[in-house]
Amino acid sequence: MAASYPQIVLFGDSIFQGAIDLVDGFSFHAALQSKVNRRYDVINRGLSGYNTSNALAVLPQVFSPPGPGVPKIECLFILLGANDACVPLPTNHQHVPLDKYKINLKRIITHPTITAHKPKIFLITPPPLDQIRITELDLASGHPSATRHAKTSASYSEAARQVAAENAGVTLVDLWKAIMDTAIKKTPSFNPNGPPLGYPEGQRGYLEHLLPDGLHLSPESYRIFYDLVSSYIDSNDENRVLPEWRQAPWLEEDGHLKG
Repeated sequence: MAASYPQIVLFGDSIFQGAIDLVDGFSFHAALQSKVNRRYDVINRGLSGYNTSNALAVLPQVFSPPGPGVPKIECLFILLGANDACVPLPTNHQHVPLDKYKINLKRIITHPTITAHKPKIFLITPPPLDQIRITELDLASGHPSATRHAKTSASYSEAARQVAAENAGVTLVDLWKAIMDTAIKKTPSFNPNGPPLGYPEGQRGYLEHLLPDGLHLSPESYRIFYDLVSSYIDSNDENRVLPEWRQAPWLEEDGHLKG
């Protein structure tokens, strides 16, 4: 049987789907695979537009139970919520209520197929939202109003924090905080006593560069995201699935060439 590489799985929505793209010389997925090359396979299961209900419905099609020929899931990174947090509109049907969002996250984390692999589970907060930019684009696309609100989206990020805290063995990766902290640091005019960045009564500030369409990550944001995620992945090259070349086996017929 072929050597089986344990997996690092990225399970989520368009934020993970877009992580595979190469933009301005950087790809989140490629950078992560490079860090763990020959030790793990990085598997991207980002599904654009999906909410937690969609993700739960297709989970049996995404993950296989442990068994012969099935690679072990070593690490599972979950990033869902940006679509759950959509505002219910006649033109948009992605919304999942906040309480149900929390239930769905827990069901994903505790799903028997997932737990059977005994992976390290990392729950990622949805990133901030720039409602100012989202409103511009949504109105231009024919929606009667913004499909997402910054304050609502922030409440889903807080819910993800709560789910991580309530479930033993789950590690929180706070993408919302990392991006917002960077935006505040790079917005000299930001007033901590005023409205948060991206709120309609405030300003976009540096979120303009971190969330170009108000929702999805720029290459700079993906670098911030990569730094967060990679800090949880060990860099021990001794754990290679196949040995480095000095210890690699030779064909018996070529043994005399080893020197």
